[in-house]
Amino acid sequence: MATDNGGGNPADRTRHVYGPRPIGALVPAITRPAFKQRSPAAAQVLADWANIAGPELAARAVPRRIVGGTLTLGCTGPVALELQHVSAQVIDRVNAHLGRQLIERLRFIQDPPRPLAALPARRPPGPPVLVPGLPPGALRDALAALGAAVQDTDPADPA
Repeated sequence: MATDNGGGNPADRTRHVYGPRPIGALVPAITRPAFKQRSPAAAQVLADWANIAGPELAARAVPRRIVGGTLTLGCTGPVALELQHVSAQVIDRVNAHLGRQLIERLRFIQDPPRPLAALPARRPPGPPVLVPGLPPGALRDALAALGAAVQDTDPADPA
């Protein structure tokens, strides 16, 4: 009886592993489609942009993509002009955050950042919660102040 030792059809040479496999063997197949759309460095810059750029710059410019050493920022025209003057500092901050020299230049597109959604309205404060049977004194006052701070009310105003 003749056996085929890997010749012929490449599908016949596929080795099937039955049983437990290390997770590390599965990671490349799972992450490859995600990394084709966005590199890990770009995802890190997008996630940490407010920390990298600072609140003022993060409110006026948003990173859109990193391709071939170029960081594309979405902003308005006047902001782009300002950022051109400080582009070396922005590049240094991003590279320092990433821990390697990845960004070489900035590119600006007319795509202003979207305003943040308004914060939800605060719920009205409830009545102050007091521990029943607690005698008047420093502990009761401290607990009332703590409860008022949590409820964002005035501790002197019990109603």
